[in-house]
Amino acid sequence: MLTASCAPGPELFVVVPFYNEERAMQATLDALARQSDEDFALVLVDNGSTDGSARIAAAFAHEHQHRAIDLIAEPQKGTGSASDSGFRHAIARGARWIARTDADCIPDSRWVRNIRRALAMDGLEFVAGRIRPREDDIPLSRIDRIVLPLMIFVVERYGRLHHRGKRFKYPFLLAAGNNMAISADLYVRAGGFPRTAIETEHEDLTLSETVRTLTIKAAVRSDVVVYNSVRRVKAYGYLNTLRWYRNHGYRARVVDVR
Repeated sequence: MLTASCAPGPELFVVVPFYNEERAMQATLDALARQSDEDFALVLVDNGSTDGSARIAAAFAHEHQHRAIDLIAEPQKGTGSASDSGFRHAIARGARWIARTDADCIPDSRWVRNIRRALAMDGLEFVAGRIRPREDDIPLSRIDRIVLPLMIFVVERYGRLHHRGKRFKYPFLLAAGNNMAISADLYVRAGGFPRTAIETEHEDLTLSETVRTLTIKAAVRSDVVVYNSVRRVKAYGYLNTLRWYRNHGYRARVVDVR
C-alpha cells in the first residue's frame, strides 16, 4: 500500500486500476473530482506502473485531502488482478456498493449520482453503463462517429445470440469494466473479478456472466455514462478490435496500448 487516507464513512466506493497512464489519468481524476455527488470513496490501484502514474495519483490524493482516497499497489500484472484487489480493499473498508472505471476514461459529471440512484434507490445489485468515445485525446473522423456506435451495437447483439442458456436469469447485457457497479454482497457471491491478465481473459465479461446466474436485479442504465479512449481501436483497427473482444480472436503484439 502506498498510502491509507480513506476514512470509514462512504457506502459507495469507486475503483480505478491503472498501469502506465501518466498521459491519460489526470483527466480521469479531474472528472471524478467534479462529480455532482461527492459522497464516495476512491481507490486507485497501481498495477506495477513504471512511468509517472503513481506520482500523479499521489499528488491528486495530496491535493484532495478532504476526500476519502486510498492508493494501493497490486504487483500481480493484470486488469483482473488490479480490479479485484481494489474491490476487495473497498469491501474491507466497509463499501456497500463499488463502481469501476478505467484510468483512460472520463466519467460524466453525474456518473456517481446516477449509479447511486440505480443501486440505492432502484434496488439494483449490478449496473452496466453506456460508453461514448472520448474526443479530447484522439480526434474522431466522420467514419469513427458512424462505426464506433455500430461496433457497440454489434457486440451487444452478438452477446445476446451467443451467451444464452437456462442457467442465466436475464438476457446478456454489455457490461464493460470501465463502466460498471455492483453491490459488495453480490461481488463476493460472484467470486469477484478473475485475477487474470487481459491477454488471457476478459475479466469484466467473466464477472458479468457469473452475475447473470445469481440475480435478476441487474440492468443497463443509459444515464450512467463514461467517455472511453479510442486508442485501442486506432491501434488495432475496427475489425481486429472486434476480434480481440470476441475471445481474443486477434492477438496484438502490444496489448497495453499507450
